[in-house]
Amino acid sequence: QVQLVESGGGLVQAGGSLRLSCAASGTIFSINTMGWYRQAAGKQRDLVATITSGGSANYGDSVKGRFTISRDNAKNTVYLQMNSLKPEDTAVYYCNVNVLTYSDSALVRKNYWGQGTQVTVSS
Repeated sequence: QVQLVESGGGLVQAGGSLRLSCAASGTIFSINTMGWYRQAAGKQRDLVATITSGGSANYGDSVKGRFTISRDNAKNTVYLQMNSLKPEDTAVYYCNVNVLTYSDSALVRKNYWGQGTQVTVSS
């Protein structure tokens, strides 16, 4: 089993910054892609950013140039530095990791979601 613990959400004024963290623990052989998604009230869950094990990053169009994703492979942790925040960034942010783990003595690849952390940007 794999657990994800997110932290760093909160309330910030427009133009401010926040840093989200997501640490994975449990039965982990390796982690492939790690990422962040967000879901605003009444809307679908959208991509914010992903990062591969090699460090290649991909961003949603609305956050390019403002958000930076990074990871610490030794700590199985992914970060999201969010700068120049806007009210439209308000959402619940979810961590997502693609993990090679053990199940019934076999290696399997599974996708896990964090519990979500609220980010609220006031105007």
